[in-house]
Amino acid sequence: MSTSGQDRFDTSGCRSTMMAVVTTGNGDYDKLVYREVPVPEPGPGEVLLQVLAAGINNTEINTRLGWYSASVTTSTEAAAQVDAAPKQDGGWNAPTPFPFIQGTDCCGRVVAVADGGDETMIGARVLVRSCMRPSGYATMDNVWMGSDFDGAFAQFVKVPASDVFPVDCDWSDAELATIPCAYGTAENMLHRAGVSAGEHVLVAGASGGVGSAVVQLARRRGARVTGIAASAKADQVRSVGADEVIDRNDDVVARLGEHSVDVVVDNVAGPAFGGMLDVLKRGGRYTSSGAIGGPVVSLDMRTFYLNDLTLIGCTAWDEPVFENLVSYIERGEIRPLLAKTFPLDRIAEAQREFLKKTHVGNFVLLPPQ
Repeated sequence: MSTSGQDRFDTSGCRSTMMAVVTTGNGDYDKLVYREVPVPEPGPGEVLLQVLAAGINNTEINTRLGWYSASVTTSTEAAAQVDAAPKQDGGWNAPTPFPFIQGTDCCGRVVAVADGGDETMIGARVLVRSCMRPSGYATMDNVWMGSDFDGAFAQFVKVPASDVFPVDCDWSDAELATIPCAYGTAENMLHRAGVSAGEHVLVAGASGGVGSAVVQLARRRGARVTGIAASAKADQVRSVGADEVIDRNDDVVARLGEHSVDVVVDNVAGPAFGGMLDVLKRGGRYTSSGAIGGPVVSLDMRTFYLNDLTLIGCTAWDEPVFENLVSYIERGEIRPLLAKTFPLDRIAEAQREFLKKTHVGNFVLLPPQ
């Protein structure tokens, strides 16, 4: 129910319905309600997609928990162990629009276009660019499917036609659904940091969805890649391109030495943050789009300015990023890391297993077809 007391997903009098997971507010898994809702109708400039597969990411869990609120200072895992009270600042750009349908990753098929739209798109299998730039690329303004408006944890979703990309490949629907958020975020960080051939890139959380994507994409650029991951996952991280894997409990500075790395890609942060800066060479770049290990870190400003370091925050995707990813897929330059699939109605089970972090790659939900 909305704060006004009216259910915007009420099916009374609607022309057609679908099944979806509606997130009703900040809190535990009981906030994920699998229910019947109206099928969305595309407006001007939009298309309607049948959702073939929808990936799971940390961001959906973080949003449900209200982890983006300044009042939360713990890791995602720790935040998930406590009841999450409603948080007005718990969303990315604005208060989260509860109740709404999450789901940032979408592989879908175009089934309808708005009046005046390009009907030749109907039938195409597509990926959705989940980070959208409604004001263009001259500003950093951005909105995200599944965070700022209804997403792909449903049988159908409507999206701007300009953010739909046909993909010509032999990957399965579930494999394609591993790509948008994790690989888009990874490619954006590497693009923004200007990673080039011959550079040494250190990747924290290298077995996760974003981390394993960074390993592949950095190796594709010709970089030397060192990943940080649990020892049990080291072989899998090497298999996607890491030259070396450091156990996540090891002292990174002791293993690599100070001033040994050109670029650090770190979506873990937390207590290990200081060491990530110590291993950077003079003029090195540190880039991040997350902080699953804890958002509040200790920064010695002398390490930062005396070594001419650049800290790069990445949320809004740059214009070339998604088109680049589609081209990599179609040329066979990257491969998906699909860890497991779940039916859409088992989303709570999938998120519980996701938080155990025993997998490498991505989990994907499959709506009923």
